[in-house]
Amino acid sequence: MQATIDNLKHTFPEKLNTYHIQHTNELYLEIDPINIQEFCIHLQKDLEGTLVSLFANDERQLNGNFALYYVWAIRRSGFFVVLKTQLKPDNPVFQSITTPIYAANLYEREIKDLFGLIPEGHPDPRDLCFHGNWPQDLYPLRKDFDTFNQPTHTKTIDDFQRVAGEGVYEIPVGPVHAGIIEPGHFRFSVAGEPIINLEARLHYVHKGIEKLAEGLSIDKCLYLSERISGDETFANSLAYCHAIEKIAGIELSPRAAYTRLVFAELERLTSHLGDLAGICVDVAYGFAAYQFRMLRGWCYILVEELAHSRFLRNINTPGGVRQNFLHNKEKQIIDAIARIKKELNETVKILKTNALFIDRIENTGILTINAARDLNTVGPPGRASGLHFDLRKNFPYSNYNLLDFQIPKHLNGDVNCRINVKIEECYISMEIILKTLELMPQGETIRRIGNLDPYQSALGYSEAPRGENIHWVMTGENNTIYRYKIRTPSFCNWPALCWAVNGNIVPDFPLINKSFNLSYAGNDL
Repeated sequence: MQATIDNLKHTFPEKLNTYHIQHTNELYLEIDPINIQEFCIHLQKDLEGTLVSLFANDERQLNGNFALYYVWAIRRSGFFVVLKTQLKPDNPVFQSITTPIYAANLYEREIKDLFGLIPEGHPDPRDLCFHGNWPQDLYPLRKDFDTFNQPTHTKTIDDFQRVAGEGVYEIPVGPVHAGIIEPGHFRFSVAGEPIINLEARLHYVHKGIEKLAEGLSIDKCLYLSERISGDETFANSLAYCHAIEKIAGIELSPRAAYTRLVFAELERLTSHLGDLAGICVDVAYGFAAYQFRMLRGWCYILVEELAHSRFLRNINTPGGVRQNFLHNKEKQIIDAIARIKKELNETVKILKTNALFIDRIENTGILTINAARDLNTVGPPGRASGLHFDLRKNFPYSNYNLLDFQIPKHLNGDVNCRINVKIEECYISMEIILKTLELMPQGETIRRIGNLDPYQSALGYSEAPRGENIHWVMTGENNTIYRYKIRTPSFCNWPALCWAVNGNIVPDFPLINKSFNLSYAGNDL
């Protein structure tokens, strides 16, 4: 980290206002708004940084200004650089960095919608959250927004990107879908058979979670974190607790850390088995689909018996876990894992010898490594495209640093590679669980947090089943939440899905979509 500080001081001797280190691996730099683009380009090109979050905070109560935070991960060195700049309320404009750093695109549009801060020079400044029907000059994440206000929606503006040309036509799909799928609208531009553009319009299930968090007690906000996205309950609550524990300056007991690790890998295993079942459904391979669904059912049964909740709720709490969930359960877990592994071996063998199945998934929905890098694609889709990173390895937490395991990496970036990554991660999760049970000592499972100082902040993170999960928490007075920023992996990966379908035919979209298996709720917040 010191080398990065020296580099920035040497490169920008007159432009770095202040800096300080928080929580060992968070370097905060304060700079003027006019220098944002220059610093960000340097972090990306010269320091190999990746923009993993970008958000605003209404700090007018504290210093009279709005603040922007640009969170960069220096993955090769295992620390974060957070650029902070302040904007005056009478001039709420900042330099857009989307043109040189495309990963900033959705973040800047979100900030414009929810805070009314304008990204000057943004190449696509359309609404992101509101679909053109929200009243002007009404910004929900400003502190003076009345949450009991029921604004009158204006007429919806159809501002989809258009592709013109002979033989080009549009296919609208959604937002209402068959079955119990959450709402999202997909606008395909098609020339003959191939898709030449796909635009996804989301935020139909926007719940205002970040606004709801404001003023909640630290304990109550935990319940909110568990309800961001149902199938990533544990990963989200873990990231939230991680941030609170860093602010409190406490270290988890070994048993609590290992307990979290077991449940995190069970959630990953359950999620991946469900994804594999869904992919098989979309290619009409019923036998394999039922096999994977059966295995996922076995995981749910195990989780229910261990935690009394199939969705892994009410396990995490700031300071550890609520009770000694795994006491005298080691043999039960080992036997269940052995049974799942045996059946998975047989199912995968059958799957990979089915020529028709392989023909459907090879070279379908290719996401190139350059596109994946530019979009900051995370999790299995990123690893399937050659991006070899994982928070469990690059920023280890909950004792992952004490375990020896490999991160899958494939290069072709197609549906086949995404399937292979998930299959390999199923086996890795089972190995991690078994190794954890060997290492787990007896002892306490929770340590008291106590009273936290107001206006302190920290990053919390976890490697969710879908990928890198970044949360940022700032405390308020009396152990409350001042600001809770959530960036789930789906927020990063929806643009990657839209990119991956280009050049494919429309009937392959469900298959490509399921290979990403992104969360609407986790994106819309």
